[in-house]
Amino acid sequence: MTSRRRFIQIVPVAGAALLGAGAVQAQANMVSEKDAQAGALGYVADAAKVDKAKYKQYAAGQICANCSLYQGKATDATAVCPLFGTKHVAGKGWCSAWVKKG
Repeated sequence: MTSRRRFIQIVPVAGAALLGAGAVQAQANMVSEKDAQAGALGYVADAAKVDKAKYKQYAAGQICANCSLYQGKATDATAVCPLFGTKHVAGKGWCSAWVKKG
């Protein structure tokens, strides 16, 4: 039988383990800039690194988090983008399919 004291010791450790597992899974489910679809759309995880000569439609301030395709809140660090199936994109990322959220 587990004592109350032992239970109180276990709960924070178990909670930390669950949080860590969620972060690892989210990281594993991120779209890579090297994926074929990402390359075709010019996806970058950091919009500051957009090739402005190649993607003339890019404008400062355009990021995945303020795109209408972004399936998370604007404050989420990552979220699903339907262009990449169930994979997550970086909120600070960008691709050529960016459409203003409206």
